Amino acid sequence: MADLASRITKPDEEPAPAAPAAETKLDGDEEVGSALVDATYDVEIKLSDLQNEEGNPLYSVKSFEELGLPKSINDGLLAMNFKKPSKVQETALPLMLANPPRNMIAQSQSGTGKTAAFVLTCLTRVDLNQKTTPQALLLAPSRELARQIQGVILSIGQFCGDLTVVAAIPGAVARDTKVEGSIVVGTPGTVIDLIKRNQFDTKNLKVLVIDEADNMLDMQGLGDQCLRVKQKIPRTTQILLFSATFPDKVMSFAEKYAPSANQMRLKHNDLTVKGISQMYMDCPDQDKKYDILCKLYGLMTIGSSVIFVRTRESADEIKRRMESDGHKVSVLHGAYEGVNRDTLLDDFRSGRSKVLITTNVLARGIDVSTVSMVINYDIPMKGPGEREPDAETYLHRIGRTGRFGRVGVSISFVYDKRSYQALTYISNYYGIDLVQLSPDDWDETERKVQDVLKSSRAKPDYAPNAIKVD
Repeated sequence: MADLASRITKPDEEPAPAAPAAETKLDGDEEVGSALVDATYDVEIKLSDLQNEEGNPLYSVKSFEELGLPKSINDGLLAMNFKKPSKVQETALPLMLANPPRNMIAQSQSGTGKTAAFVLTCLTRVDLNQKTTPQALLLAPSRELARQIQGVILSIGQFCGDLTVVAAIPGAVARDTKVEGSIVVGTPGTVIDLIKRNQFDTKNLKVLVIDEADNMLDMQGLGDQCLRVKQKIPRTTQILLFSATFPDKVMSFAEKYAPSANQMRLKHNDLTVKGISQMYMDCPDQDKKYDILCKLYGLMTIGSSVIFVRTRESADEIKRRMESDGHKVSVLHGAYEGVNRDTLLDDFRSGRSKVLITTNVLARGIDVSTVSMVINYDIPMKGPGEREPDAETYLHRIGRTGRFGRVGVSISFVYDKRSYQALTYISNYYGIDLVQLSPDDWDETERKVQDVLKSSRAKPDYAPNAIKVD
């Protein structure tokens, strides 16, 4: 990042990245038909003490047939073009489907099939003959992600004749209505309200899944609500915690939330999403950020793009300015009501809207296959006064592109010492080779971006003219 470094004082010492735990390693390439990205990485497995005491071997499967799934579920997988398990699925599913059921804490990067893994577990555990009895509960941090998970369940379970999936999100369940479905997908606050009002009977729950668990179990976030949900379910309920990232402080709480759990984690340096070319734009100053964003608009509409900003106010202001300059964009953040949010996201999924400006409300879990570019207009920060670089949120944000084995580009804007230091920390933390883009040579900038976007498939570790951030 030499250009920017010449304008500021470079930090004397960068924070050291956390070291990954060393556990049993299984090496391999991931390949699931055309559904997931081809990637090579190490999966680290740590069996629970109970699992070890019972002498259960650590093993993996190479086909869904080996799991002994019902034909209706196998037919659903084939209809979705899941021809063989991903690396995560082949390792995690035998552990999650084993009897007696064991808890699982699973950390895996975006696009590796973790949603399908816990959906398969839920579909296998529930008794479809009891179609009005809640037997599996899946929690997500946003209504958008809850609706998306509901869609995955219905797709994989499309041949399960009596499958009923209920969405427990704001406005979806009337006050005088019982929650009647074998699988319930919702947000923690709404689920707690339904339980309190005796609309949601949890006594027959067999599985509790918490997606984006690092955010959900953080006591500064939704941790208290998730804790209250756990207090209302049977002790015998199998608990599955999934996320692309697990900071140490959250992992400590997760191990208490899901006691005696098997654990699956990727090596630390394998966390960044394969197939995404990660770039940065060296903006002359903050005022020029908007002008550069507008110059990128033509590249944003090659596919679909997401622009991440820090605040709702900033999102609204950028939309206002871009529309006044003749650009068609949409905005989605937490100030929008539920139905409006659903419509905005549906428009983006369908391609009626191609450029979406948002806050971190959409940083996690949302899959839109056409997204080819993510722009970090503001580098993600966290902590009091937002003084710390937020490496976890960075990873979740860029994971909105490069889905399902497609190519993707992420561009992070830096313009001053603070943003420079933050991105440098993140790049060192994950060992990323960032590609530099210059606002002074727009032909070269367009060439670098289009070089990636014109590729037919994602390629692990691909980056044109990579420049390492020191």
